[in-house]
Amino acid sequence: MQSLIQIGHGMMFTLEAIFQLPTAFKVPQELLRQTHKTLMGALPLAIIAGLAIGVVVWIHLRDALVNVAGPSAMAYLPQALALAVVVEFAPLCSALILAGRSGASLAAEIGSMKQTEQIDALTLLGIRPMRALIAPRILACVISLPILTVFTAYLAIYSGFLTESLTGSMSFSQYQSEVLRVLTLRESLPALGKTFFFGLAIGISGCYYGMETEGGTEGVGKAATQGVVCSIISVLILNVFLVKTIQFFFN
Repeated sequence: MQSLIQIGHGMMFTLEAIFQLPTAFKVPQELLRQTHKTLMGALPLAIIAGLAIGVVVWIHLRDALVNVAGPSAMAYLPQALALAVVVEFAPLCSALILAGRSGASLAAEIGSMKQTEQIDALTLLGIRPMRALIAPRILACVISLPILTVFTAYLAIYSGFLTESLTGSMSFSQYQSEVLRVLTLRESLPALGKTFFFGLAIGISGCYYGMETEGGTEGVGKAATQGVVCSIISVLILNVFLVKTIQFFFN
């Protein structure tokens, strides 16, 4: 019964958060502050992830293509890397980075504010916490994740070229032309569109568990853990449904 009640609370919170999301634009300074905080917090991890993804995916794709189709398949390696990174690796890895970084920080920050009765004080002053605190933080995640994804994808694609340049078999102009040939709007926009849903899920998960915090400082730590876990699970489940939806409409 307790689980059903919690699911009901979560659904009501999600619907209210989505409905109140446009009100974040009424507090532009807070929205900008939260967006900057979210971006800067996740950016170092996104840089490392982008560089690592490009190198690792390039190495594995190169071995696989050569083993299956021979050395002549190397010409298609930039296209394969670009598609793999842009369509799946960059959106998902960026979302998991943001889930780990912001899922915890949102839950801990809002949970601390609840435990110190700051949220109750806002309510007494006639300020709705959903509009003043929750909506700007959720929208900051929605705005930040596509930017992180583009940055991660760019680094991954060109770190792949740096790996290829060690062999000297392909010039930068050749590599870039092959990448641009396959990265059409038909491939890029749906992949980027996924990140808006990922950001929404991450923001809602972190804020929800922050608002549900109970039990003092121990409760804040528990809320942070729950926020991360729920954010990651939400991203992984959403990714499955969104991939199937994109394939249905675009293929």
